[in-house]
Amino acid sequence: MFPKRTAQVVAALAVVTLAAACGSDDGTSAPSSADVTAGETTVPVSAVTTTVVDAGAEPRSPIRFALDAAAPQNVLMTTRSEIYQQIGDQPQQDLSTPALTMPLTATVAGAADPAYSVGLILGPVTSPDRRLTDALTASQGSKAGLSMQPTGAVTALRITPPPSSPDIARSAIEQAFYQAVYRAVVFPDTPIGAGAVWTMRQQVMSGMSLSQVTTATLRERDGDRLTVDVSVTQTPDAPVWTLPGGAGTLDIDTFVMTGTGTLVVDLGAPLPVDGTVTVAGEQVYSDPGNTTRLRQTTTNSVRWSQP
Repeated sequence: MFPKRTAQVVAALAVVTLAAACGSDDGTSAPSSADVTAGETTVPVSAVTTTVVDAGAEPRSPIRFALDAAAPQNVLMTTRSEIYQQIGDQPQQDLSTPALTMPLTATVAGAADPAYSVGLILGPVTSPDRRLTDALTASQGSKAGLSMQPTGAVTALRITPPPSSPDIARSAIEQAFYQAVYRAVVFPDTPIGAGAVWTMRQQVMSGMSLSQVTTATLRERDGDRLTVDVSVTQTPDAPVWTLPGGAGTLDIDTFVMTGTGTLVVDLGAPLPVDGTVTVAGEQVYSDPGNTTRLRQTTTNSVRWSQP
């Protein structure tokens, strides 16, 4: 099975890796499961369950976003995905996605009932890769959007690329957003204070089902500005991966995806204002006959900064 379908396996792995980075680099429901209407792709984002480990110091209070519809937010989001893959003794392949820097303007429509509707407009997106930068030219002015609960949980992602946007540009932008939504900080329902620790559990769905656990620590709070340290771990939900498109199955021999970072959020703004989260690891898969192994190393990062 494996040698005859190498190309299909490679393509499937690339999809899973990119989605998971973000998600999961694995991250959200795969684009194939999305609803597409009039050029807009809506991708549901799996629910997050929070559990407080340590409520932190007094004073404690519930932490909720109160987004201001009259105050647009401008921020830069930079994503990067390094993917190196080797099948058996073949030469290693570089399936990396060049770094992407996206100027975003976020506006809020209405109150949280039950979630804010956040509209996003892309400025001129750039990349060190000249070919990708050229392809991204048509994407300037693209629209996207989030459904965001007051806890910070993102429940849906909407992307509306212009019709003239090349596939390579659309894919790069989509994967960048997938990474961002699966690295969002979600606050617990109960009151917390400085030093609080809580976990965020979320199912990451792409070609493979992953469980993502993010441990968050409230390092500092200055009014509505909060600094949160995070650590991320992803594990597969089954020891066998069923490949998409009826390509068979692969045994998951090794799967390690962990990461850390720090995010700074403003409770009046929908997107982080500063910080970076990086997740990296190694995966090894083998065909059921154990005749061929596929090894993959990945590193994915999302960085937020001021324009």
